[in-house]
Amino acid sequence: MVIISIIAVILLTILIVWAIDNFIPKKFKTPILISLWAIIIFLGYITFMSVYGEIQFNQLKEKRYKIAIENLKDIRDAQLAHKTVTGVFQNNWDSLVNFIENEKFTITQRRDSTIIDEVLTRRYGVDTTKDIVIIDTLGYVAVKDSLFGADPRYKTMMNVPVGKQGEQFKLQTGLVNQNNINIPVFEASVQKDILLFGQDENLINKEKEVVSVEGVNGPTLKVGSMEEVNTNGNWPKNYSKDQ
Repeated sequence: MVIISIIAVILLTILIVWAIDNFIPKKFKTPILISLWAIIIFLGYITFMSVYGEIQFNQLKEKRYKIAIENLKDIRDAQLAHKTVTGVFQNNWDSLVNFIENEKFTITQRRDSTIIDEVLTRRYGVDTTKDIVIIDTLGYVAVKDSLFGADPRYKTMMNVPVGKQGEQFKLQTGLVNQNNINIPVFEASVQKDILLFGQDENLINKEKEVVSVEGVNGPTLKVGSMEEVNTNGNWPKNYSKDQ
């Protein structure tokens, strides 16, 4: 809206210049025209910087979001591992890091088998079988090795890597009732104004109200949800194919 207003003023000023050039006495033309052309150049510069400033903001925003998303994906991997091993999500960063460093996945193998059904055999006097599933434990693997290998980045995954310094992602856990069953959920999030710290406040406020299939909707960048059973991120695929 501001850009449209500036363009309208520029066009009006050009029209005034034309009118002066055609209807004002020659001795008054030069100083007036110089002043008006100076106004046109100034307004043109403001218009250019408004457009260019938003382009630069969007480029920086995309760069910072992509960096933060990598942390959120690590957090999600750690939380899913925690739930696999313990049955619940973790809402404490120190405990989650300790889990990664010390716990192990159990490697199992499922196989079908057939055994004698003793109850039916006694009832009918004929050997009767039933199918069962046997789960064999094959071994164990460290959670840290499985998720991160030799990379220690899990130790700092809770820290917001861009924007305002010293900030951490907000970590929440809870339960969502679905079909009368309480299902564990988690959410890790960061406010957009933390990620975009130091940028134009008007552009930040505009970004916090985004509703778009190609944008990050709402005031936060997050993974998981406290309202529904969902472990996806709220970013579109143009930021990361892995949601």
